[in-house]
Amino acid sequence: MKLEQRFDNPVTLHDIKKAAKLIHQVGRVTPLIQSMFLSRDVTGGEVYLKLENMQLTGSFKFRGAFNKINHLSAAEKARGVITASAGNHAQGVALTSKLLGIKAIVVMPKGAPLAKQQATSGYGAEVILHGDAFDEAHQFMEEEAIKSGYTIVDPYDDVDVIAGQGSIGLEILNQLADVDTVIVPVGGGGLISGIATAIKTVNPAIHLIGVQSERVHGMTASYQANEITTFGAGKTLADGTAVATPGKITFPITKHLVDEMILVNEDEIATAMKDLLQRAKVVAEGAGALPTAALEAHKIDSCWLENKKIVALVSGGNVDLEQVATNIDQFV
Repeated sequence: MKLEQRFDNPVTLHDIKKAAKLIHQVGRVTPLIQSMFLSRDVTGGEVYLKLENMQLTGSFKFRGAFNKINHLSAAEKARGVITASAGNHAQGVALTSKLLGIKAIVVMPKGAPLAKQQATSGYGAEVILHGDAFDEAHQFMEEEAIKSGYTIVDPYDDVDVIAGQGSIGLEILNQLADVDTVIVPVGGGGLISGIATAIKTVNPAIHLIGVQSERVHGMTASYQANEITTFGAGKTLADGTAVATPGKITFPITKHLVDEMILVNEDEIATAMKDLLQRAKVVAEGAGALPTAALEAHKIDSCWLENKKIVALVSGGNVDLEQVATNIDQFV
């Protein structure tokens, strides 16, 4: 899909405000805490961590899943829901479905972290392992929905999901009204599309940065090519953002509202995970550590950091203990 110059955002600030009101009936307003080591030692600005690892299910994904499923008709709910996910959206769908008494089927790639598989089934969803990568699981989900009649709850390319994730943007503005720079992990684009819509509608001057892994970065490749492009070259520690092809809804929103996209490598992700744990006492999965990785690797121009107020989103903390131990051993 080649990007057109005309841009009509299908998600509005009103949609996000309605989603936030709904989500906050159950979900948490997550903390925003200053990181002294990222502020003093790394950026020369004031860096705040938005701790979505402390959201229900340990990830921001609960927001979008809860908003979407609550917007389904009675008939759609009765048929049951199906989704594809590397693990975080899976848990959001599973918990929401449990709360609402809905059958949930979750298709996960075979290599999905065991902790995420177990948590998803623990919330009562039926887990199907299919494919070696997220995109294969996503295709299988679409085929299974047609065959069985389940209602799809897409992990990112859906206006209700995007609006739910955008509630984070409203919280950031409420918690730090004079924020200058916001840094967000990016996979399929649902998170950054929602946050961008909220933040840029209120204050277009805020500098918004998306971060992806060098190994899998469909959104960055698309952003640079000005059209939807696929890019995936192996596994990444940032499994939660390992989406090789961005969404048809999320891509134009990201392209029009996000100021820049940045890539980090696996060593930089691992270092950020370690430093968040050791210095900030924050457990972050690879995807959740992407903004910190970009800061520590000095991938962001200092003009957006020095003497600025910066928010780095920790999008989730669902990481296998084995991976944590391996990561620690790497640095000891």
